[in-house]
Amino acid sequence: MWPFRTPMNRLDLAAKLAALEKSQAVIEFDLDGTILTANQNFLDAMGYRLDEVVRQKHAMFVEPAVAASAEYRDFWAALRRGDYQTGQFKRLAKGGREMWFEASYNPILDTAGRPYKVVKYATDVTKSKQEYADLLGQVAAINKSQAVIEFDLDGTILTANANFLNAVGYRLDEIQGRNHSLFVDDATRNSRDYRDFWDALRRGDYQAGQFKRIAKGGREIWIEGSYNPILDLNGTPYKVVKYATDITRNIELLANLKRLIDVNFADIDAAITQSGRQAGAAAAAAQDTTGDVQSVATAAEELAASVAAITESMNRSREASDSAFTQAEAAGEATRRLADAAQSMGGIVGLIQSIAGQINLLALNATIESARAGEAGRGFAVVANEVKNLANQAATATEQISREIEAVQSIAGNVVGALDGIRTSIDTVKDYVTDTASAMEEQSAVTLSMSHSMQSASRAVETISHGIAEISAAVEQANGAVAKTKEAAQVLAR
Repeated sequence: MWPFRTPMNRLDLAAKLAALEKSQAVIEFDLDGTILTANQNFLDAMGYRLDEVVRQKHAMFVEPAVAASAEYRDFWAALRRGDYQTGQFKRLAKGGREMWFEASYNPILDTAGRPYKVVKYATDVTKSKQEYADLLGQVAAINKSQAVIEFDLDGTILTANANFLNAVGYRLDEIQGRNHSLFVDDATRNSRDYRDFWDALRRGDYQAGQFKRIAKGGREIWIEGSYNPILDLNGTPYKVVKYATDITRNIELLANLKRLIDVNFADIDAAITQSGRQAGAAAAAAQDTTGDVQSVATAAEELAASVAAITESMNRSREASDSAFTQAEAAGEATRRLADAAQSMGGIVGLIQSIAGQINLLALNATIESARAGEAGRGFAVVANEVKNLANQAATATEQISREIEAVQSIAGNVVGALDGIRTSIDTVKDYVTDTASAMEEQSAVTLSMSHSMQSASRAVETISHGIAEISAAVEQANGAVAKTKEAAQVLAR
């Protein structure tokens, strides 16, 4: 009547129980929930020793609120009736640590078919339960924040959440069972790209991007979304879930931004173009100015050299004027001495004239005396006559010498006057030369300073020219940046 009582069946049953004992967490209870025993798998999972749980109540593994609930009482009432209980159960390990078990509570029947104890076979699924809870939390968060819609592999709409329905303006019953092509325009629906899109999804290829869709009434909307092929246990796609965010407002803002950028950048383009032309003209003018300044700087250097040479010549002229003035003074002094000598000679001439007069007088007296002497005085008369002749000649010569001395005195006076005039003129020239030399020295200093200034100005103009060239390059760069920004705005606004 009981086949399991045969030796072979008993061995088979013992082997099965041993296998369960080895792989499962096992604990046994009396019908009132008193713990009879537990295997090591269960004790390890819960963190207890056997002596800490035996003769304790099952309620030690549940929260107080659960132990006091009607559901918990019904749970044990069902077991006492012999009703099998299975499921996932939250239990508290030692220290209040939360555990989850995939378990079955199995009433064990006596020979009369009445339950007399309960054996629980369990598997620790805490980690998978936590992962599942995390997954459910993420899915719930996605459903709360995202527009979600599910499709069959041919695009047939299976379901959609409230966010999606609000975005497209439909009720669920208006779209369920219809095709995804409901949300695209005719051109897209009939395009090769749209067919390739669904072919890729059927192959299991993930698709993401920004998509233009048609809402109820033909209203255009934009969504940022991903189409996610969902795989079965064999890794084969069996449906597609789309997670999306309505970005219509952002697209409208970007379109407005593009229009604003186009308007503003048109003005900027014009300003940059004008700035480029002006910078180019300024660069050319600066280049010309650089050449002019360099020419002036070179001329200033030459002028400085010329002024320096003139200054040197004026210094030498001043030295020559000083020498001429000294020589004129010496000549004047010599002329005055000549005049004095001529004056002295005039006195000597007078003395000679006086002596000649006395000689004439003596000759006259001698003539008279020779006449008185008669024949005896004839020879004396001849002598007296010769003396008279000599006296007359001396007087004549003296008169001529006197005239010459007077001429010399007159010439000496004229020379003295001329030398005085020359000295005065030389003195004036010396003053002019001195003033001119001083002025030339000042001019030389000014010209040298001007040369240095022009060199500095030349370098400054070169710097300005270089700066304008850099500005022109910067304007070109800015022009390129504006063009790229306009392209970026076009991409942003589609």
